[in-house]
Amino acid sequence: MIQFEDVSKTYSTADGPVHALSGVNLDVAAGEFIAVRGPSGCGKSTLLMLAGGLGTATSGRVCVAGEDLTAAGPAALARFRAERIGFVFQMFHLLPYLTVLDNVAAASTGESSTARPRAAEMLEKFQLGDRLRHRPAELSAGERQRVAMARAMINGPTLILADEPTGNLDPDSATIVLELLADFHRQGGTILLVTHEQQAAAYADRTILLRQGMIEGESKQPQPETA
Repeated sequence: MIQFEDVSKTYSTADGPVHALSGVNLDVAAGEFIAVRGPSGCGKSTLLMLAGGLGTATSGRVCVAGEDLTAAGPAALARFRAERIGFVFQMFHLLPYLTVLDNVAAASTGESSTARPRAAEMLEKFQLGDRLRHRPAELSAGERQRVAMARAMINGPTLILADEPTGNLDPDSATIVLELLADFHRQGGTILLVTHEQQAAAYADRTILLRQGMIEGESKQPQPETA
């Protein structure tokens, strides 16, 4: 599903170049749930953005679902993101002037006549059926993140890219969000999750450790014993 081949990313700053990623090689199979951990500034979010076509590698090759993102133009990348990827961010990024229903419907790539009914269906699934006409400021942080997840999933993506999705949530709300991600994974979806939190990483099949822009190691989640 995701292949990074010797990927490096360097940013130019007033103080000189910043090497966010250096020679990263990573393979994520379809249907895997991968957590990426590491200290602040180690390149976690940069890795996620490159996997989502929201940035361009300085060198190397990024392929997602068979598409070479390093060779794709802006229009092709925009279409690919809309059709194949769902993004979930720590800060929610909901439009404050739209209702919950319209925030989710606005992300739909389907027929305009079906966008709002589909959005209502998704929100009902995420236990937000009584919040359709509310605006984001009227919701708790946990509810806003569930709205963001409904928006991310409205087009039936095969891949979810999540950047600290539980970072602003209390433990109970975090568990609800993680269970929704786990349900997507159980249905065959692929997840790449950036997190500082062990609670979130515990849901993953594998945890990748980044340090100074390089993969330092990885660990697999122990599988439950079967009788």
